[in-house]
Amino acid sequence: PTITGFLHLGGLRTALYNYIFAKKHQGTFILRVEDTDQNRVVPGAAEGIEDMLDWAGIPPDESPGRGGPAGPYVQSQRLELYGRAGAALLASGAAYRCFCSPQRLQLLRRDALRRQQTPRYDNRCRHLTPTEVAQKLSQGLDCVIRFRLEKGVQPFQDLVYGWNKHEVAEVEGDPVILKGDGFPTYHLANVVDDHYMGITHVLRGTEWLASTSKHLLLYKAFGWEPPQFGHLPLLLNKDGGKLSKRQGDIFLERFARDGFLPEALLDIVTNCGSGFTEKQMGRTLEELISQFEVGRITTHSALLDLEALPEFNRIHLARHIENQGLRQKLVRELQGLVELVYGDQQV
Repeated sequence: PTITGFLHLGGLRTALYNYIFAKKHQGTFILRVEDTDQNRVVPGAAEGIEDMLDWAGIPPDESPGRGGPAGPYVQSQRLELYGRAGAALLASGAAYRCFCSPQRLQLLRRDALRRQQTPRYDNRCRHLTPTEVAQKLSQGLDCVIRFRLEKGVQPFQDLVYGWNKHEVAEVEGDPVILKGDGFPTYHLANVVDDHYMGITHVLRGTEWLASTSKHLLLYKAFGWEPPQFGHLPLLLNKDGGKLSKRQGDIFLERFARDGFLPEALLDIVTNCGSGFTEKQMGRTLEELISQFEVGRITTHSALLDLEALPEFNRIHLARHIENQGLRQKLVRELQGLVELVYGDQQV
């Protein structure tokens, strides 16, 4: 996840599907923090996300907090790796330096919008000669590194959407992969990290499906074997509207504060989605893992009815009361809440 705020239900759903997929196949579930856009980083958000995954009962096996053999797990601590990757693409001719000013790019954008076209870079600097590049560098001009998109992308088989391909070179300009400040964009950082961390499977939101062909071109340019990708359909409100991160009522902290059990949240976000043989209220995490099949995930958006959450919570609360170990844990939590609210009052 990016660390621009609190963990919300959409992020929980993505993490959960990765977690149960990894556990189903005796794999490793990795939490990697994306903080390459330093202007949007919220202090403490990374720790908060990890705390909420722990609260939800789906802790990562490797993470910034836990560490692991493939660390560091924060992208801003891996800049040297991205710099070397960018240099390798420059050396092979798969990438080039772009000296276009922000003002010129803004004019291109405005002109495209005026013509009611999708804004795209016109690949102007792709055609600079080595001499022209050296001259601009000697003048101290700022530059970024762009990746050369090529036509004729190969189709790929998505774990959810089946065979796909997007001719990105026909609809997009060459993307920036390394910014002037040395920070990578999403496209470069995730390809490099997935390779060096030995990632075999990626489950992510469907909004990245159209970019996957671009990422596969990057893998090809590096000569690396890509992981298998699966794109999860959108998680929407029950009326079909998009869940907004700006809605305070979809953040996990709110549900924890209001006393909802984490099992109820895991249950409802999988119950409204797909990936299981049938819809069934009251599934435990162990049951979710055993029943999950990635091939059963449909491409239909998942409609989340939060009005049903109290009923899901009631089912799991009853299970807690019936189980001696869970009951004792529940009593301790209740005692803690009573002390928190009434601790300084005398009877």
